[in-house]
Amino acid sequence: MENEVKKSLNFIEEIVEKDLQEGKNDGRIQTRFPPEPNGYLHIGHAKAIFMDFGIAQKYNGICNLRFDDTNPTKEDVEYVDSIQEDINWLGFKWANVYYASDYFQQLWDLAIKLIKEGKAYIDEQSAEEIAKQKGTPTTPGTESPYRNRPVEENLELFQKMNTGEIADGAMVLRAKIDMASPNMHFRDPIMYRVITTHPHHRTGTEWKAYPMYDFAHGQSDYFEGVTHSICTLEFVVHRPLYDWFIDQFADTDYRPHQYEFNRLNISYTVMSKRKMLQLVQEGLVAGWDDPRMPTICGLRRRGYTPAAIADFIDRIGYTKVDGMIDVSLLEHSIREDLKPKAHRVSAIFDPVKLVITNYPEGQKEYMVTENNPDCETAGTREMPFSREIFIERGDFMEDAPKDFFRLTPGGREVRLKGAYIIQCTGCEKDENGNVTTVYCTYDPDTKSGTEGSKRKVKSTINWLDKDGYIEAEVRLYDRLFKVEDPASYDGDFHDLLNENSLEVKTALVEKHLDGAKAGDHFQFLKVGYFTVDKDSTSDKLILNRTVSLKDNWSKK
Repeated sequence: MENEVKKSLNFIEEIVEKDLQEGKNDGRIQTRFPPEPNGYLHIGHAKAIFMDFGIAQKYNGICNLRFDDTNPTKEDVEYVDSIQEDINWLGFKWANVYYASDYFQQLWDLAIKLIKEGKAYIDEQSAEEIAKQKGTPTTPGTESPYRNRPVEENLELFQKMNTGEIADGAMVLRAKIDMASPNMHFRDPIMYRVITTHPHHRTGTEWKAYPMYDFAHGQSDYFEGVTHSICTLEFVVHRPLYDWFIDQFADTDYRPHQYEFNRLNISYTVMSKRKMLQLVQEGLVAGWDDPRMPTICGLRRRGYTPAAIADFIDRIGYTKVDGMIDVSLLEHSIREDLKPKAHRVSAIFDPVKLVITNYPEGQKEYMVTENNPDCETAGTREMPFSREIFIERGDFMEDAPKDFFRLTPGGREVRLKGAYIIQCTGCEKDENGNVTTVYCTYDPDTKSGTEGSKRKVKSTINWLDKDGYIEAEVRLYDRLFKVEDPASYDGDFHDLLNENSLEVKTALVEKHLDGAKAGDHFQFLKVGYFTVDKDSTSDKLILNRTVSLKDNWSKK
């Protein structure tokens, strides 16, 4: 359409289009998503996934999935499987699956080449000594006493690093570049270290010497033919080293190029794999897929959808400046996505019996109600209605102030949603003064959908028939931390945990929900959006609160 506003390109897309116009890489576009399989993906990874796969989709390229599995102490097949599941759930398909471990022999051969050229050496200093000798950004480093070790000796020791003769941490292979470089990453970076205590999840005990990320990553990109190696801003300082390593081995004019965008920091949670692992191991959450976690599987279990996550990422965009994104924006995206999709249903969290004294005893009728007024094709359902129903206790007050518009003895008329207009006549209490039954009368000429129902009333309340409900466990999830940026806290982050991040209640819900399956979405009227949990069984329905109807947190 002529009036349609063309969406502006992000800066990565501008680069890609410029490269295509200039005919770089023969018009070929190839990206990769390279997670380390040492944990579950979180929403920050989702932002990278939408970038890596999105660029390939938009420009008719390919995106490969590559596991950067160079540290067997932290990696596991469990994480490999979960990463693939999450990517598929988000709606993306990779062209190929690769592993950094596919290139262990090639990387080893390249390292030997550097040793023979006098560009790498074996260092037997401790990690602490090496770190100390690196200097500071304003003062040059100090050369290792092993820096000028003879080539043959370096080759011999490098072979021993991979035979099991060398203990973990006893020696490393370092690139010989420039200990006085203003870029700290050029001060003889470590290329290989020894790991003998943990078998690799793919190669077992075949290797004892493992390449470091800075050495393996760029070479893997080169081996695969990546054109646009897209990562987050913390790797800006790594880019010159990325290019340097590739330049040592490349035998063509082709080079992969690294580009960086801002990482996603979201409020009231942590994105550190280390801290998330700690939460899981200490039992502070119920696992990686706990609905309070920022993991993709946690968001999925809570009821978030791929469409909502895509909308959220589209809203925040891609820039070169890091910042904190308010989680309320993510919550807005899921509300907008579920509003036209989720069936509206009644749920009563604190029930009290209501008796309609002038309704015929033994009579049962069925009220037709819309499944979703925001969706024309959602259809309707029938709800049973009789003399005895349940309402929310908070919808009744015996001694009510003037601004209370719901049920109170002798008060204003109130509409039962989708049914009749009623008026409270009194209540019954137990020996402790607790209301056990509310009494009212109804106007039979005000049935919903009739002419009489058009009478104006101040309030509408939800209800469930005494024979029209099932009990369900409802898990009310809230934000995991009490402060906006727990990652910046210097003390014990346990102090920042929101002790009210999970409240478990029993609620009465419509029989309509009997048989609902894990992942089904509903809107509890006047409460929020809920999703059936995977722990549900045929005998026990469990629902997770995805999000409240409104953002109430900002008011706290």
